[in-house]
Amino acid sequence: MRKEQENLSQRTADTIRELILTKQTYQFGEKLPNENELSENLGISRTTLREAIRILTSEGLLIVKRGRGTFVTEQLNQYADSTANMQEFSDMKITLRDLYEARMIFEPEAAVLACKRASDEEIAHILELGRECQRQLMADPEGKQRIASESAFHGAFLKASHNEFLSRFIPMLTETIETTFALNFNLDVIAEDAYKDHIMIMNFLERRDASALKSAVTIHLHHAIWNEQLPWTEELDPD
Repeated sequence: MRKEQENLSQRTADTIRELILTKQTYQFGEKLPNENELSENLGISRTTLREAIRILTSEGLLIVKRGRGTFVTEQLNQYADSTANMQEFSDMKITLRDLYEARMIFEPEAAVLACKRASDEEIAHILELGRECQRQLMADPEGKQRIASESAFHGAFLKASHNEFLSRFIPMLTETIETTFALNFNLDVIAEDAYKDHIMIMNFLERRDASALKSAVTIHLHHAIWNEQLPWTEELDPD
């Protein structure tokens, strides 16, 4: 029975996707009918509809705005040409989710090690990289220099952990950042949160407050996950 419900939810998601991308019944940025009306129109239960909306939200095609309803995402106009492009977009989100999941496992702990083991010169170097990252965020939040500065800033924590194995994860950091920019989704919101988070991270590093730094790095990664609207489930969340 559970499998049948999953299949029905997926078919419903496919139907709604077709209404948006092919038939253009609902336009980008448009609000969908309320739950009762839409489930009646599609001839399904509200439970099935909610699961279908969850599927399409994880793909980035829909966004649920608390207290306002469910909307077709405005940023996806470039993906409106075909469902094949929509699938590519979804695949990129899953890849990005996996990258962030890996970073959630090692990066906060690497920051703790850096906070405890780095020399004063290394701390000063990381702070300068952070300030350069902030300058690039202000100058051009979507530019190539922003990608390079972000990678250098976060990578410096791994190097300063003085753990040879952790330093090998630097290419993963770079790939996460590059994939985020390739996805081209909510970049302005991501940049705004990143700027604030970096201030927190640098302040705690300068004070060598390892516990607070770990929390700040964790919050920074969560902000990115939320802003990208990645398909993050309870099963993937270690808490």
